[in-house]
Amino acid sequence: MKVHYECAACFLRQAREALDLATSDKSLKMEVMENITRTLGKNFRQGAVSNELGTKIHRIIKKKTGNNDPYHNQRESSNLIAIKVLPIIKRILKEDNSIKNYLKATIAGNVIDFGALGLETDIEELIIETMRKCIAIDHSIQLEKELQKAYNVLYLADNIGEIVFDKLLIEKIREYDVKVVVALKDKPILNDACIPDALEVGLNEVAELTSIGTDSIGVIYSDLSEEFKDTFHNSDLIIAKGLGNYEGLDEINLRDKPIFSLLNAKCLPVARNIGVELGDNVILRL
Repeated sequence: MKVHYECAACFLRQAREALDLATSDKSLKMEVMENITRTLGKNFRQGAVSNELGTKIHRIIKKKTGNNDPYHNQRESSNLIAIKVLPIIKRILKEDNSIKNYLKATIAGNVIDFGALGLETDIEELIIETMRKCIAIDHSIQLEKELQKAYNVLYLADNIGEIVFDKLLIEKIREYDVKVVVALKDKPILNDACIPDALEVGLNEVAELTSIGTDSIGVIYSDLSEEFKDTFHNSDLIIAKGLGNYEGLDEINLRDKPIFSLLNAKCLPVARNIGVELGDNVILRL
């Protein structure tokens, strides 16, 4: 997805928050922010790809501060939030165990995103509210038809915390007699999930885990490892969680492969790009 004009302000807000988490050294924060503003000045233009530029900014912060995981505490709190809300979600799923309801549950988990929403958001309340909402674009019937034909399903994970809800959906997906591979980040970036995070919630109990080979926000095709590119292309069906993966896949020409994006449109540019309202739930065939 290409950047919209609002993205510049969001990049700077994320950079400030990440810097405050990464270091208490004010002079270092100033130095790094100068670097980031120069990077934005050079690269923020019409036609720039949003998740590529966001990745560049967060890599600068990690490298310059020497903090490889600024969101460490938020990553831990995300899992705690998800586990706390999990009994409520399971109760809702018990009342309606359709694949569509499981898809809604994992989209509700997608709001656990301090990068898109900021650190002050009441995530717990937002999860419950999101679960109750209708789906603005609903291609769940098409997704179910593809599941009935597929053998290998590649599941592109997004944030830590929401992988607790992904586990529920993957258990449901396995009822279609498919093999599921979950792709995670090689190293921390923002609050994106890595393999150790997935192991912590037992995602390996329901799927094979693999790394995309890099620390990009979403997928940036040129950054992917060759091993993961093979997995990517050899899958029968791709299910992608969250904004970063949507932004990245929007830039990859894979029209011959069924790809479905599951997300909550937490930011206005993504909502506008898809054609929905801010905060809408989306099950979209790309």
